[in-house]
Amino acid sequence: MNMTDLQPSRRTYLSMLGLLGISSWIVPGLTMAKKPEAMEAIAKIVGSNPIRDGRVKLVIPPLVESGNLVVLKLAIESPMTANDYVKAVHVIAEGNPLPNIFTAYFTPRSGRAELTTRVRLADSQRVWAIAQMSDGSFWQGHADTLITLSACTELV
Repeated sequence: MNMTDLQPSRRTYLSMLGLLGISSWIVPGLTMAKKPEAMEAIAKIVGSNPIRDGRVKLVIPPLVESGNLVVLKLAIESPMTANDYVKAVHVIAEGNPLPNIFTAYFTPRSGRAELTTRVRLADSQRVWAIAQMSDGSFWQGHADTLITLSACTELV
């Protein structure tokens, strides 16, 4: 018997860490959504409809010390009339454990399609806002942020 037979492989080592519930501390990328998952979430929202750039302004600070409370401001250009208004806005994060952060719904009585809230972001990433209009069109905007202290890490 040689020494390589006694040493566990990297895969075995990571699976043992997962059983102990600490793999996300050591290898946080194992629990984060990736860009393809975020794009898949967007595709589920819009279906086969095209997404246009513009009309959606998403503001997140470009550098954030802690991802626990990140201020997110959102505004969608719309007259908000009975025939032309924002129905919903979906916010998607590429690097959170679950890409769908939230969905906000509007009606013509909302007056303006604007909101300010705080979200948790797991890591430096791009955040997307997809606005669904009353005519069935979809518009998008995005913002990038650099997080120095991550939030949203899940313990397995």
